[in-house]
Amino acid sequence: INTPQSGKVAVVIGGGAGHEPAFWGYVGAGLADAAVVGNTFASPPPDPIIAATRAVQGAAGVLYIYGNFSGDVMNFDMAAEIMEAEGVRVRSVITTDDIASSPRETRSARRGVAGTTGAAADLMLPLNEVERMARHANARTYTMGLALEPCSLPETRQPSFELGPDDMEIGVGVHGEPGVERRNMETADTCADLLLDRILE
Repeated sequence: INTPQSGKVAVVIGGGAGHEPAFWGYVGAGLADAAVVGNTFASPPPDPIIAATRAVQGAAGVLYIYGNFSGDVMNFDMAAEIMEAEGVRVRSVITTDDIASSPRETRSARRGVAGTTGAAADLMLPLNEVERMARHANARTYTMGLALEPCSLPETRQPSFELGPDDMEIGVGVHGEPGVERRNMETADTCADLLLDRILE
């Protein structure tokens, strides 16, 4: 958590654990002021979000940035309502960059993995402008995952999908959701070209 600065919009990000170094790794100069992390692949509850907001806000407003997952949306929205009742101005930007999770026609339904930014707040810009710049960054951020092994959660120790030793899963989700295509294992160069071609489309 950064020390609150008078006149600076505070940027609070968060999501589930298991994505390290996100989200706590994005706290620092030009980045976020606080990161709130829940259990593995689970949203942080409202109370820690509220505590982090109180710790970093410096009377210029707060911007929440988080991925497009139902738990994150619900809990950050609840925290925002409580903070606004205390007189803190809160805006939210939901990241929607994972191109494998939804076609471009329904961009707002995409999962959020990246696109978190805090540089505009460091320039001491007002809340409206910090929010606008965060939305601008999100609209121009595109990601796609590729997995060589399935994910397994600590509590179940079961793979989220089956994948052969010579296969790779294209478009896998950040929580181990199955992808959109399965192929035989390729070289790193071929994989990079494959993902980049789809992102550039």
